[in-house]
Amino acid sequence: MSRVAESTIGRSREVELLLAALDGGAHVVLEGPPGTGKSTLLRTVARSRDVPFHFVEGNAELTPARLVGHFDPARVLSDGYVQEIFVDGPLAAALRDGGLLYVEELNRVPEETLNVLITVMSEAELHVPRLGRIDAAAGFRLVAAMNPFDAVGTARISAAVYDRTCRIAMGYQTAGDEVQIVSARAPEVPPVWRAGVVELTRRTRSHPDVRVGSSVRGAIDLVRVGTSLAVARGCPVDDWQVGLDAAFVSLSGRIRLSESAGRTPEDIVRQLYEDVFGPRPADSDDPARDGDSPGEAVARRQGRAAVR
Repeated sequence: MSRVAESTIGRSREVELLLAALDGGAHVVLEGPPGTGKSTLLRTVARSRDVPFHFVEGNAELTPARLVGHFDPARVLSDGYVQEIFVDGPLAAALRDGGLLYVEELNRVPEETLNVLITVMSEAELHVPRLGRIDAAAGFRLVAAMNPFDAVGTARISAAVYDRTCRIAMGYQTAGDEVQIVSARAPEVPPVWRAGVVELTRRTRSHPDVRVGSSVRGAIDLVRVGTSLAVARGCPVDDWQVGLDAAFVSLSGRIRLSESAGRTPEDIVRQLYEDVFGPRPADSDDPARDGDSPGEAVARRQGRAAVR
């Protein structure tokens, strides 16, 4: 378990719970907002156990046939419905090889497809018309993930699903854990500035006008964009205007405002940015202004340097 914990920062408890559930023969639902490491956790667990891993993206297009598999239509005409021409879908493949079937965005899966999963979890077998029964090999487990806070394009998960699974809730990691994640996945930057970026991102989750805040992915992108922008403008990555522009790009599309907010995402991002990094310094050497393109900022900078 120690190897898994090292790869999933701040998730030692969830790693322990997931391994215990899988070893106990249970199917599992991981619930939490985006960016909390649900997919990373399960992929790491699968690698550590050296078991086959089958990924399914849950959406309205996931029909039972796409999940289970199908007969090759070109060969049905010549050979008929024989086992040799059946093309396994991810569910059939996971059942045969005793692997982990990971269903992402479970609450976006159509009801008729969910019913197939319910039967498999109950009976440990799958009945396919014209093919017969596929028994679950030892080790087969279903692990599903979902964001319970997303109401667009989703449906409520029935009690039948919850009755057949164990549930592990995954919230956001601590600030220290998120700093480590950003450090591992983004370019090297001054530690104080990186910590401020994480703090800014975390504050989007508690602002009164924000319904859904940004995950740590926003902080990672902010550091990446800020690093590139600083190179383009010829200034430090912790330059005030560079950070603000990178924050606009990285965070404004990730937050969802309350209907009564009456503000734009950019308003919220700027407010939070100034709360963390302070207002624009009066003696700032950066002549960039809000709304500047990188080229305009560089041009003014070069022009002022020529005057000097």
